[in-house]
Amino acid sequence: MKSLLLTFISIIFLIAARLPGQVFAQQEAPRVQRETGTIAAGEFYWYKFPDLQEGQVISVHLQGTSGNLDPILGFTSSSRDPEEIETEYRSAIEQAIVAGKDPLLAAQEAAAELFLIWDDDGGAGLSSAFTFEIPADGDYQLILTNALTVLGQATFGDYEFMIGLDLPPEADLLELQPAGDPIAVLDQDASFSALAVEEHQGTISADEGQETLDLHELRVGDTLYAYVEATSGDLKPEMTLLNYAGKPLRIANANGQSTSGALEYTIEDRGGGFAIRIAGCCDDLSTIGNYRLLVGINAPEVLDGEATHSTEGLINEPIPVEIGVKLQQIVQVDEQNEFFTGVASLQMEWDDPALAFSPDECDCTFKVYTEKDFAQFQSDAGGRWPDFTIFNQQGNRWTQNRLAVLWQDGHALYFERFSTNLQVDFDFSKYPLDNETFEIKIDSIFPERFYYFTDLEGYSEISPDHGEDEFMLGGFETKISSVQASTLANSSRFEFSFGGPRHLNYYVFQIFLPILLILGILWVTFFLRDYRLRIEVASANLFVFIAFSFSLADNYPRLGYLTLLDACMIITFAICTLVIVYNVILRKIEMSGQGEFANRIDNVFDWIYPISILTSIVILYIVFF
Repeated sequence: MKSLLLTFISIIFLIAARLPGQVFAQQEAPRVQRETGTIAAGEFYWYKFPDLQEGQVISVHLQGTSGNLDPILGFTSSSRDPEEIETEYRSAIEQAIVAGKDPLLAAQEAAAELFLIWDDDGGAGLSSAFTFEIPADGDYQLILTNALTVLGQATFGDYEFMIGLDLPPEADLLELQPAGDPIAVLDQDASFSALAVEEHQGTISADEGQETLDLHELRVGDTLYAYVEATSGDLKPEMTLLNYAGKPLRIANANGQSTSGALEYTIEDRGGGFAIRIAGCCDDLSTIGNYRLLVGINAPEVLDGEATHSTEGLINEPIPVEIGVKLQQIVQVDEQNEFFTGVASLQMEWDDPALAFSPDECDCTFKVYTEKDFAQFQSDAGGRWPDFTIFNQQGNRWTQNRLAVLWQDGHALYFERFSTNLQVDFDFSKYPLDNETFEIKIDSIFPERFYYFTDLEGYSEISPDHGEDEFMLGGFETKISSVQASTLANSSRFEFSFGGPRHLNYYVFQIFLPILLILGILWVTFFLRDYRLRIEVASANLFVFIAFSFSLADNYPRLGYLTLLDACMIITFAICTLVIVYNVILRKIEMSGQGEFANRIDNVFDWIYPISILTSIVILYIVFF
């Protein structure tokens, strides 16, 4: 019995010795690793996989969790130099472009030669995934980058990187929790250097005693360095690093004893919402002037102010918003109340990486929001869109159509067609020979710290079918300015102005011609010698003029100053009145037996009358023009 037992044990050991080593390896608990991070356009990361054994199976899954990230993975032996791989990969694509070949096919062919295995879109949607059996013992490495960056199409965003080693065949990597020792570690030397430096020039003025600069999302573990120095004036800059709640984390040059200051801070738990505030220290000094700011990530040389600008995007600069207006109809011009009712279209375009999304969300490259689901656009934008108000709007703005479009890379378009009453500051001093200006003033609700307007070239226009018949509308002008909003913060204003003179046919035939006829009839009476009849005609003419002026009164704007037409009416009224007085005087002279003397006086005034009218016209021109 004892010999049989020994024989059985020997057989078991012989069988075990012949089995591959991975049988026992697979019986061990699977190892799962989860990594998260953020990758910007053009960045790349290398992960080291040390001490892998022949027959082990690596499972990898990478997906974007924000932005429009479209990742690609490549796995190869650690004996290959990462820099050479990147150079060869890009060179193959560039050569294909120069030769007029398909760069996508060139990228695939290059990846097949450079990597043991690679993947683009092997997972669900745009995510990348592969499973690979290790061919030999040794160290390996994996590259993580943007699939389309090399072709000039930027993708970016946060990612989740799942790695599994020797998982059971039925296991789903995405449903597993991290377990066991780490499988891979980030190769800091080979990966895209997080070192970056950006320079900013600013001004602290008496009106603006401080300036706040928002920072883009920072990575946990990165160290932020900042240096500020005055470049003009008596500025003693105080620099404060603020977190998402506006809480000061670091302060440099707090006592204002120097013209420069520096600080550093390591990001520990969350990288969003940081800002740097520059103020003229101190309250009793109110120092002002220009300054130079250096902001660096993992660049301690910034503290000495000697670092060289190497990138853009550390400082969250205000977003430029292209804006334009098309005036399509003028429904009414109310001159008494000084407003016009217009129908216009407004369009804005801007780029905000925070609005980027993955095409996997909708199986689309852009999202369209119409009027019925505009609230969804506001929700998806998270309030990050350049909302506006029309400064000279009176009453409600009736939105006829509204549309928003978001592209996957964060490009956005907003369109609105509206009608409203718009206040106009008319200048009637030369009425009706005046040249009036109409304006549409659009103010950004957000301060210039967040958005500022620029002209959307080629969009603004006045429709030839605008329907305005009183004014001869000519060209238009657009203007961008900075105004102080009701919140006391400076915001951006877009002005669309147009105007022109009035059509004069109405005023010529309905006002000026009747006035000339009234004055002409008076002149004709000067050639009559019957002064009594002349008094009757002149009096009747005065009553006609009074009735005529009353018929025009309802169309006059109620003003606190004299207009050209007012002056014309006053002069005409005065002439009509003086002619009656003149004829009464001549009649009295005639009745006193001095008819010949009256006739001599009248012969002179026969020509003084038209000369006085011409003189009045010259005086009106000098006064009003």
